[in-house]
Amino acid sequence: MAGPQQTPLVEVRRSTRRRRTVAAYREGERVVILMPSQFSRAEESAWIDKMLARLEAKESRGPRSDDALTARAGQLAARYFGDHGTAAVPAGVRWVSNQRGRWGSCSSDERTIRLSDRLRDMPAWVADYVLIHELAHLIEPNHGAAFWRLVGRYPKTERARGFLEGVAAVAGDAYAED
Repeated sequence: MAGPQQTPLVEVRRSTRRRRTVAAYREGERVVILMPSQFSRAEESAWIDKMLARLEAKESRGPRSDDALTARAGQLAARYFGDHGTAAVPAGVRWVSNQRGRWGSCSSDERTIRLSDRLRDMPAWVADYVLIHELAHLIEPNHGAAFWRLVGRYPKTERARGFLEGVAAVAGDAYAED
């Protein structure tokens, strides 16, 4: 059972130079919110709530750097493919910007995975699905029944596949599953 969510320590910094924009970032354990000095206390309170929600949403998106992506892949490999030992642990994982026809790819020989940077701004569970799909290729190189059984260990497989199909349809893209 999860405990009550803690409210972060918030520091509001008002500026006479700031006219309309509000910004927020973390500084250690604190959240710093920058806002115009002319905002009323009611506006300040509303903006604090809005910026905390935005910051939380941004931070819940999933790994942003290649190192964080590699670490996430290791966590997923251990959780869903731990019974295969190190077979599903990649040598490296990275974001790429030149992958427009597929969401991810895997080089079994080099044991490396590449994910389209278009996944960065999608929900973390979608990027996790693509990682699971590519990690499964380290164990089963083809899209046979054994491969799909491995991928099916991830509980949000069908939901993520539907999400990606919807994104591709809206964009008018024909993304390959692999």
